[in-house]
Amino acid sequence: MDVVVVGSGPNGLAAAVTLARSGLSVRVLEAQSSIGGGARTVEGLVPGVAHDLCSAVHPLALASPFFRRFDLGARGVDLVAPEVSYAQPLLGGSAGLAYRSLERTVAGLGPDGVAWRALFEPLVEHVDAVVELAMGDHRRLPRDLVSAVRFGLRTLEQGMGVTWDRRFSGPQAPALLTGVASHAITPLPSLAAAGTALLLGTLAHAPGWSVPVGGTQAITDAMVADLLAHGGVVETGREVRRFEDLGRARAYVFDTTPGTVEQVMGDRLPVRVRRGLSRYRYGNAAAKVDLVLSGPVPWTDRTIGEAGTVHVGGSREQLVRAEHEVGRGRHPAEPVILLSDPTVADPSRLGPGGIRPVWTYTHVPAGSPRDMTEAVLDQLERHAPGVRDLVVAARGIPAAEMSEHNANYVGGDISAGAITLPRMVLGPMVSPDPYRMGPAGVYLCSASVPPGPGVHGMGGWHAARRVLADRFGVLTPPDLSPGA
Repeated sequence: MDVVVVGSGPNGLAAAVTLARSGLSVRVLEAQSSIGGGARTVEGLVPGVAHDLCSAVHPLALASPFFRRFDLGARGVDLVAPEVSYAQPLLGGSAGLAYRSLERTVAGLGPDGVAWRALFEPLVEHVDAVVELAMGDHRRLPRDLVSAVRFGLRTLEQGMGVTWDRRFSGPQAPALLTGVASHAITPLPSLAAAGTALLLGTLAHAPGWSVPVGGTQAITDAMVADLLAHGGVVETGREVRRFEDLGRARAYVFDTTPGTVEQVMGDRLPVRVRRGLSRYRYGNAAAKVDLVLSGPVPWTDRTIGEAGTVHVGGSREQLVRAEHEVGRGRHPAEPVILLSDPTVADPSRLGPGGIRPVWTYTHVPAGSPRDMTEAVLDQLERHAPGVRDLVVAARGIPAAEMSEHNANYVGGDISAGAITLPRMVLGPMVSPDPYRMGPAGVYLCSASVPPGPGVHGMGGWHAARRVLADRFGVLTPPDLSPGA
């Protein structure tokens, strides 16, 4: 065997596809009984309704250079983006709405519209440069240095408490931006959260936040089909705990936590690498709550129902308070919730009689054993009175149980590590290259390495290119297009 890939999340599959298309023999080992890691769709709580197990909305899939090369559309994966990328309801009935159209967003933000345009228009006009900066190989200087400086200055502004409130005067715009920053699941403000907000905010206006028709599994299935077509092998139910579980290969690629690499490879890794991996820090957590509703969420502002994603948590001040409570190890009385009703963009997800899956998760302290179903419904009732009356079925997955369906989610940390600026740039430890785990043919490609969490495949793409060059002398990566 040329390469063994441990883990079948989007990054592991991206690495496997790239390597198999280069003519190498590739085996993927997955501990679960099904493929996809966080990118899986499973039978829901009610027959005929499917739920996305972890990730449901994919702004990075549309933007990803890997998926652009792979061409999901040509493989039958339809990524649809609603007109409203995300929304931020406020108590009292008003809301901030981020449309795919920057101009519509500006028009809806009143006096702060001009400030929103000044923040995002230069980034939207150079979206490819923003994507390259965020998702490219960080060892290389970005080609568009002007755009990189623009992005950096805006990150500094929105990442520091002394400056992040200076741009806006009303409540909607700062809450709208802070809701996106909350994807980082970290106390706010922070530089890493600001960078997250600016990247995702830019993609919200160009090209939008996409939902795969039929569910996230469609992305995984397309990657697996390509891997198998090029001679790759996938084995499920293959938990890897020690080196002997891997089998012999010329290279090993881990779509896992850094701790798994340390545990499995042991003293085959250099001492400095083992020490660095052992110090890797995980972050705050998410608890999942799946709902089946008999109708649309009854938002106080009905236009919120046009959004593919809704960040529930109120004003900037309320969001900050909740995230700081989580950071202190407490459950907020009014938690931050991310919600998606995929039927907004994909009516095929409607079940019998118009019932629909509603995907939510809420931020909690790491390792929390608490079922957050009631807390989520209480918070939703504040912004969508009557939502409880629509609940057909509900299922809560505490943070402490999130790792049962994906071992990378340690303590419920769905980002596979604390979201900090050094981690997003450098990876799990200070080293010349975040993907290479020393000279022994061992590589890390998970969300723990740049560009971090999300369904984009870029960690796998970056790691695979190193495997090809280091272990097989292949300097030109393969054509990933369907016809190649």
